[in-house]
Amino acid sequence: MITVKEVLSKKDLKKFVKFPFGIYKNSKSWVPPIISQELQTFDKKKNPIFEDAEARFFLAYKDNVIVGRVAAIINWLEVNDQNQKKMRFGWFDFIDDFEVSKALLEEVESIGRTKDLEYTEGPVGFSNLDKVGVVTEGFEAVAPMVTWYNHPYYVNHYEALGYKVEKSYVENTFPFENVKPIFFAKAQELIKRRYSLTALKFTKTEEVMPYVDKMFDLFNESYASLSSFVKITDIQKKYFKKKFISFVNPEYIKFVVDKNDELVGFAIVMPAFSKALQKANGKLFPFGFKHILNAKKNSKEAIFYLIGILPEYQNKGVHAVIFNEYYETFKEKGIETCYRTPELEDNEAIQKIWKHFDPKIIRRRKTFRKNLN
Repeated sequence: MITVKEVLSKKDLKKFVKFPFGIYKNSKSWVPPIISQELQTFDKKKNPIFEDAEARFFLAYKDNVIVGRVAAIINWLEVNDQNQKKMRFGWFDFIDDFEVSKALLEEVESIGRTKDLEYTEGPVGFSNLDKVGVVTEGFEAVAPMVTWYNHPYYVNHYEALGYKVEKSYVENTFPFENVKPIFFAKAQELIKRRYSLTALKFTKTEEVMPYVDKMFDLFNESYASLSSFVKITDIQKKYFKKKFISFVNPEYIKFVVDKNDELVGFAIVMPAFSKALQKANGKLFPFGFKHILNAKKNSKEAIFYLIGILPEYQNKGVHAVIFNEYYETFKEKGIETCYRTPELEDNEAIQKIWKHFDPKIIRRRKTFRKNLN
């Protein structure tokens, strides 16, 4: 018999965070999160997302052993401002037992009905900067730290429980040797002159900070047209600034400004931390920090995390300026392989800007939906 219990104590929340360490213990592709950071993500006093969202966490037990987990999430900005009556769920892991996945999703669905929501969708996080999607192809590739990984049997559970595909995402990679300056070097000089643009270079994190709020504003503007986009609030900007920017090498942050020093484009690339996080196994001490710092300084793999262009500058070639900056930085750093985090499969605009690099799809992932009426 399966018993589902809500997580109501710090002790059980830690069990919730640590559960996947067991079912992925022998996986070479799963990348463990830092336990302390996961706990902070779920801390309603520390994560400002809880000002506009709510979440309940559940553990499933079989014979007094934890066999599954799920987070039931409502983003009220999405529900009230966008009229998307969505019941989100994420951090959804379980053993290969349909009774377990069914019991957990029934909790999510019950909350959604109680709140008069129309459908569930997952796995997703609190916002667009969280992890998204269940892996459907590409289980052999090591997952980047900004995505979830799962066993192949997960998809069968979604389908058997009446869930249908809602969104499809792809992850790509290309060797740095595919990046040929002929595709952007001359163009970016012309574009900078035509629109009076300047590419900013950074060597210290404190140099980046004055522009970060503007970056999140631009992020909100450039992605506003996507139906699933939920804007980042001012208080969330402060939180993400502290959480993410310190992780990124300042030279991997590229901003393009106009003649008035107003931001028109940005991109953030991160070193590949996956192997370091596998060595850390969820802990920063005693050696986790060492592995992470080593990856930050010496990784030969780079992950394109975010890229945004002001709407009025889209289709004007600003990405060529950004690519030229990264080409110079990557050449100096000896980068060998580039990866792109999940992008919507039907986002033709984003696919076009990478076409000259001959990227190869290494993983596909999807979110699943079920109507609640």
